[in-house]
Amino acid sequence: MIDSTAGPDGADTDTDVAIAAARAGADVVRSMYGGRLSRIDKGGGDFATAADVAAEQAILDVIRSARPGDSVLGEEGGRRGAADAARQWLVDPLCGTLNYAVGNMLVAVNVALRDGAAAVADPFSGEVFFTDGTTARVRRDGTDTPLSPTPTTRLVDVNLDPPFPSAPGTRAVNLLAHPDFVADFRPRVVSTTLALTWVAAGKRAAYVTDGTDLTTSVHFAAGIAVCRAAGCVVTALDGTPLEPNARGLLAASDTQTHAQLLTLLKP
Repeated sequence: MIDSTAGPDGADTDTDVAIAAARAGADVVRSMYGGRLSRIDKGGGDFATAADVAAEQAILDVIRSARPGDSVLGEEGGRRGAADAARQWLVDPLCGTLNYAVGNMLVAVNVALRDGAAAVADPFSGEVFFTDGTTARVRRDGTDTPLSPTPTTRLVDVNLDPPFPSAPGTRAVNLLAHPDFVADFRPRVVSTTLALTWVAAGKRAAYVTDGTDLTTSVHFAAGIAVCRAAGCVVTALDGTPLEPNARGLLAASDTQTHAQLLTLLKP
Protein backbone atom coordinates (compact mmCIF):
# COMPACT_ATOMS: atom_id res chain seq x y z
CA MET A 1 0.00 0.00 0.00
CA ILE A 2 1.19 3.49 -0.80
CA ASP A 3 2.15 5.50 2.27
CA SER A 4 -0.45 8.20 2.68
CA THR A 5 1.18 9.90 5.65
CA ALA A 6 3.37 12.17 3.53
CA GLY A 7 3.41 13.26 -0.07
CA PRO A 8 6.36 12.80 -2.39
CA ASP A 9 7.24 16.46 -2.01
CA GLY A 10 7.14 16.35 1.78
CA ALA A 11 4.30 18.89 1.94
CA ASP A 12 0.66 18.11 2.71
CA THR A 13 -0.13 14.44 3.21
CA ASP A 14 -2.03 12.51 0.58
CA THR A 15 -4.97 12.47 2.98
CA ASP A 16 -4.90 16.27 3.13
CA VAL A 17 -4.88 16.42 -0.66
CA ALA A 18 -7.77 13.98 -0.97
CA ILE A 19 -9.86 15.95 1.53
CA ALA A 20 -9.04 19.31 -0.06
CA ALA A 21 -9.84 18.02 -3.54
CA ALA A 22 -13.14 16.45 -2.47
CA ARG A 23 -14.16 19.62 -0.65
CA ALA A 24 -13.27 21.75 -3.68
CA GLY A 25 -15.52 19.60 -5.83
CA ALA A 26 -18.28 19.67 -3.21
CA ASP A 27 -18.14 23.47 -3.10
CA VAL A 28 -18.80 23.61 -6.83
CA VAL A 29 -21.61 21.05 -6.66
CA ARG A 30 -23.30 22.95 -3.85
CA SER A 31 -22.90 26.35 -5.51
CA MET A 32 -24.43 25.17 -8.80
CA TYR A 33 -27.31 23.28 -7.23
CA GLY A 34 -30.76 24.35 -8.34
CA GLY A 35 -29.58 26.25 -11.40
CA ARG A 36 -30.35 25.47 -15.00
CA LEU A 37 -27.56 23.14 -16.10
CA SER A 38 -26.59 22.06 -19.58
CA ARG A 39 -26.39 18.31 -20.10
CA ILE A 40 -23.79 16.24 -21.92
CA ASP A 41 -25.28 13.04 -23.35
CA LYS A 42 -23.16 9.92 -22.78
CA GLY A 43 -25.57 7.48 -24.39
CA GLY A 44 -27.66 4.73 -22.85
CA GLY A 45 -29.60 7.23 -20.76
CA ASP A 46 -26.47 8.43 -18.99
CA PHE A 47 -25.42 12.06 -18.95
CA ALA A 48 -23.23 14.61 -17.21
CA THR A 49 -24.06 18.18 -16.31
CA ALA A 50 -22.06 21.36 -16.31
CA ALA A 51 -21.68 20.84 -12.54
CA ASP A 52 -19.94 17.47 -13.09
CA VAL A 53 -17.43 19.09 -15.42
CA ALA A 54 -16.81 22.15 -13.24
CA ALA A 55 -16.42 20.05 -10.07
CA GLU A 56 -13.92 17.76 -11.77
CA GLN A 57 -11.88 20.78 -12.87
CA ALA A 58 -11.82 22.11 -9.30
CA ILE A 59 -10.63 18.72 -8.04
CA LEU A 60 -8.02 18.51 -10.78
CA ASP A 61 -6.69 21.96 -9.87
CA VAL A 62 -6.09 20.87 -6.28
CA ILE A 63 -4.35 17.63 -7.25
CA ARG A 64 -2.22 19.29 -9.93
CA SER A 65 -1.09 21.95 -7.49
CA ALA A 66 -0.21 19.50 -4.71
CA ARG A 67 0.92 16.49 -6.75
CA PRO A 68 2.02 17.68 -10.23
CA GLY A 69 3.71 14.37 -11.03
CA ASP A 70 0.61 12.23 -10.43
CA SER A 71 -1.88 11.21 -13.07
CA VAL A 72 -5.66 11.56 -12.70
CA LEU A 73 -8.44 9.39 -14.06
CA GLY A 74 -11.65 11.42 -14.03
CA GLU A 75 -15.21 10.40 -14.77
CA GLU A 76 -15.65 13.28 -17.21
CA GLY A 77 -12.17 14.08 -18.54
CA GLY A 78 -10.61 10.64 -18.64
CA ARG A 79 -6.90 10.21 -18.01
CA ARG A 80 -4.72 13.27 -17.49
CA GLY A 81 -1.00 13.26 -16.82
CA ALA A 82 1.73 10.83 -17.78
CA ALA A 83 0.53 7.35 -18.69
CA ASP A 84 3.50 5.83 -16.84
CA ALA A 85 3.01 7.89 -13.65
CA ALA A 86 3.60 5.79 -10.54
CA ARG A 87 0.58 7.26 -8.77
CA GLN A 88 -2.96 7.77 -10.02
CA TRP A 89 -5.97 9.54 -8.54
CA LEU A 90 -9.49 8.27 -9.29
CA VAL A 91 -12.09 11.05 -9.42
CA ASP A 92 -15.88 10.98 -9.60
CA PRO A 93 -16.84 14.65 -9.26
CA LEU A 94 -20.58 14.08 -8.85
CA CYS A 95 -21.86 10.62 -7.99
CA GLY A 96 -25.62 10.77 -8.32
CA THR A 97 -25.90 13.05 -11.33
CA LEU A 98 -29.51 12.10 -12.04
CA ASN A 99 -30.44 12.79 -8.42
CA TYR A 100 -28.73 16.18 -8.64
CA ALA A 101 -30.31 17.10 -11.97
CA VAL A 102 -33.83 16.63 -10.58
CA GLY A 103 -33.14 18.51 -7.35
CA ASN A 104 -32.30 15.59 -5.06
CA MET A 105 -29.40 16.31 -2.69
CA LEU A 106 -28.27 12.69 -2.28
CA VAL A 107 -24.95 12.95 -4.10
CA ALA A 108 -21.28 12.45 -3.35
CA VAL A 109 -17.88 13.68 -4.53
CA ASN A 110 -15.29 10.88 -4.66
CA VAL A 111 -11.50 11.27 -4.71
CA ALA A 112 -9.11 8.36 -4.18
CA LEU A 113 -5.42 7.76 -4.63
CA ARG A 114 -5.14 4.24 -6.00
CA ASP A 115 -4.17 1.99 -3.07
CA GLY A 116 -3.86 4.99 -0.76
CA ALA A 117 -5.76 7.90 0.76
CA ALA A 118 -9.37 8.62 -0.16
CA ALA A 119 -12.14 11.09 0.63
CA VAL A 120 -15.89 11.18 0.00
CA ALA A 121 -17.59 14.55 0.47
CA ASP A 122 -21.29 15.16 1.00
CA PRO A 123 -21.79 18.62 -0.52
CA PHE A 124 -24.96 19.34 1.44
CA SER A 125 -24.30 17.95 4.91
CA GLY A 126 -20.73 19.27 4.85
CA GLU A 127 -19.39 15.91 6.00
CA VAL A 128 -16.18 14.51 4.53
CA PHE A 129 -15.50 10.81 5.07
CA PHE A 130 -11.83 9.98 4.62
CA THR A 131 -9.06 7.48 5.15
CA ASP A 132 -5.28 7.52 5.11
CA GLY A 133 -5.39 3.87 4.05
CA THR A 134 -5.35 2.60 7.63
CA THR A 135 -7.95 4.46 9.70
CA ALA A 136 -11.27 6.01 8.68
CA ARG A 137 -12.86 9.19 10.03
CA VAL A 138 -15.51 11.76 9.25
CA ARG A 139 -14.80 15.49 9.41
CA ARG A 140 -17.81 17.50 10.50
CA ASP A 141 -17.69 21.16 11.53
CA GLY A 142 -13.91 20.98 11.84
CA THR A 143 -13.92 17.93 14.12
CA ASP A 144 -12.63 14.49 13.08
CA THR A 145 -14.45 11.47 14.49
CA PRO A 146 -13.53 7.79 13.95
CA LEU A 147 -16.04 5.86 11.89
CA SER A 148 -17.75 3.00 13.70
CA PRO A 149 -19.80 0.59 11.57
CA THR A 150 -22.73 -1.19 13.22
CA PRO A 151 -25.69 -3.25 11.93
CA THR A 152 -28.08 -1.64 14.42
CA THR A 153 -30.16 0.25 11.86
CA ARG A 154 -30.84 -2.93 9.81
CA LEU A 155 -31.07 -0.66 6.77
CA VAL A 156 -29.55 -2.04 3.57
CA ASP A 157 -29.00 0.07 0.46
CA VAL A 158 -29.42 -1.78 -2.83
CA ASN A 159 -28.18 -0.07 -5.98
CA LEU A 160 -30.68 -0.75 -8.78
CA ASP A 161 -28.80 1.04 -11.57
CA PRO A 162 -27.48 -1.12 -14.44
CA PRO A 163 -25.35 -2.82 -15.62
CA PHE A 164 -26.02 -6.19 -14.00
CA PRO A 165 -23.15 -8.46 -15.12
CA SER A 166 -23.91 -11.03 -12.41
CA ALA A 167 -27.45 -11.66 -13.68
CA PRO A 168 -29.28 -13.95 -13.97
CA GLY A 169 -27.26 -16.03 -11.52
CA THR A 170 -27.08 -13.30 -8.89
CA ARG A 171 -29.27 -10.22 -8.85
CA ALA A 172 -29.09 -7.68 -6.04
CA VAL A 173 -32.65 -6.62 -6.81
CA ASN A 174 -33.90 -10.09 -5.85
CA LEU A 175 -33.13 -9.23 -2.23
CA LEU A 176 -36.10 -6.89 -2.17
CA ALA A 177 -38.56 -9.77 -2.71
CA HIS A 178 -36.81 -12.35 -0.52
CA PRO A 179 -38.96 -13.17 2.53
CA ASP A 180 -35.93 -13.68 4.78
CA PHE A 181 -34.54 -10.29 3.76
CA VAL A 182 -37.69 -8.35 4.59
CA ALA A 183 -37.98 -10.25 7.86
CA ASP A 184 -34.62 -8.96 9.12
CA PHE A 185 -33.76 -5.87 7.09
CA ARG A 186 -35.31 -2.77 5.57
CA PRO A 187 -34.30 -1.84 2.02
CA ARG A 188 -33.23 1.59 0.88
CA VAL A 189 -32.32 2.81 -2.62
CA VAL A 190 -29.96 5.80 -2.67
CA SER A 191 -28.28 5.50 -6.10
CA THR A 192 -25.05 7.15 -5.00
CA THR A 193 -21.90 5.77 -3.41
CA LEU A 194 -22.57 8.01 -0.43
CA ALA A 195 -24.31 4.87 0.82
CA LEU A 196 -20.92 3.16 1.21
CA THR A 197 -19.75 5.80 3.65
CA TRP A 198 -23.00 5.37 5.57
CA VAL A 199 -22.12 1.72 6.14
CA ALA A 200 -18.76 2.81 7.52
CA ALA A 201 -20.47 5.41 9.73
CA GLY A 202 -23.12 3.05 11.12
CA LYS A 203 -25.98 4.73 9.25
CA ARG A 204 -26.53 1.59 7.17
CA ALA A 205 -26.03 -2.09 7.93
CA ALA A 206 -24.89 -2.89 4.40
CA TYR A 207 -24.69 -1.83 0.77
CA VAL A 208 -25.18 -4.06 -2.27
CA THR A 209 -24.46 -3.35 -5.93
CA ASP A 210 -23.55 -5.21 -9.10
CA GLY A 211 -20.77 -4.27 -11.50
CA THR A 212 -17.18 -5.18 -12.38
CA ASP A 213 -13.72 -3.82 -11.57
CA LEU A 214 -15.17 -1.76 -8.74
CA THR A 215 -11.93 -1.35 -6.79
CA THR A 216 -10.49 0.64 -9.67
CA SER A 217 -13.71 2.44 -10.53
CA VAL A 218 -13.85 6.21 -10.14
CA HIS A 219 -17.35 5.70 -8.71
CA PHE A 220 -16.50 3.18 -6.00
CA ALA A 221 -12.79 3.35 -5.14
CA ALA A 222 -13.06 6.06 -2.48
CA GLY A 223 -16.08 4.53 -0.73
CA ILE A 224 -14.52 1.07 -0.73
CA ALA A 225 -11.32 2.46 0.77
CA VAL A 226 -13.26 4.21 3.56
CA CYS A 227 -15.30 1.07 4.29
CA ARG A 228 -12.26 -1.16 4.47
CA ALA A 229 -10.37 1.21 6.75
CA ALA A 230 -13.40 1.46 9.05
CA GLY A 231 -13.41 -2.32 9.50
CA CYS A 232 -16.37 -3.23 7.30
CA VAL A 233 -16.51 -6.59 5.54
CA VAL A 234 -16.12 -5.88 1.82
CA THR A 235 -16.31 -8.62 -0.83
CA ALA A 236 -17.75 -9.43 -4.22
CA LEU A 237 -21.38 -10.58 -4.37
CA ASP A 238 -20.31 -14.22 -4.12
CA GLY A 239 -18.15 -13.61 -1.06
CA THR A 240 -14.84 -13.82 -2.90
CA PRO A 241 -12.18 -11.11 -2.48
CA LEU A 242 -12.98 -7.83 -4.20
CA GLU A 243 -10.38 -8.01 -6.96
CA PRO A 244 -10.26 -6.32 -10.40
CA ASN A 245 -12.36 -8.98 -12.17
CA ALA A 246 -14.75 -9.73 -9.31
CA ARG A 247 -18.44 -9.12 -9.86
CA GLY A 248 -20.49 -6.87 -7.66
CA LEU A 249 -19.96 -5.53 -4.18
CA LEU A 250 -21.26 -6.45 -0.75
CA ALA A 251 -20.11 -4.07 1.98
CA ALA A 252 -21.42 -5.01 5.41
CA SER A 253 -20.95 -3.49 8.84
CA ASP A 254 -19.95 -6.80 10.44
CA THR A 255 -19.31 -10.47 9.67
CA GLN A 256 -22.76 -11.65 10.78
CA THR A 257 -24.61 -9.23 8.52
CA HIS A 258 -22.27 -10.07 5.66
CA ALA A 259 -22.84 -13.81 6.07
CA GLN A 260 -26.60 -13.35 6.28
CA LEU A 261 -26.79 -11.26 3.12
CA LEU A 262 -24.35 -13.52 1.29
CA THR A 263 -26.70 -16.44 1.89
CA LEU A 264 -29.65 -14.47 0.55
CA LEU A 265 -27.71 -13.44 -2.56
CA LYS A 266 -26.90 -17.02 -3.58
CA PRO A 267 -28.76 -18.19 -6.70
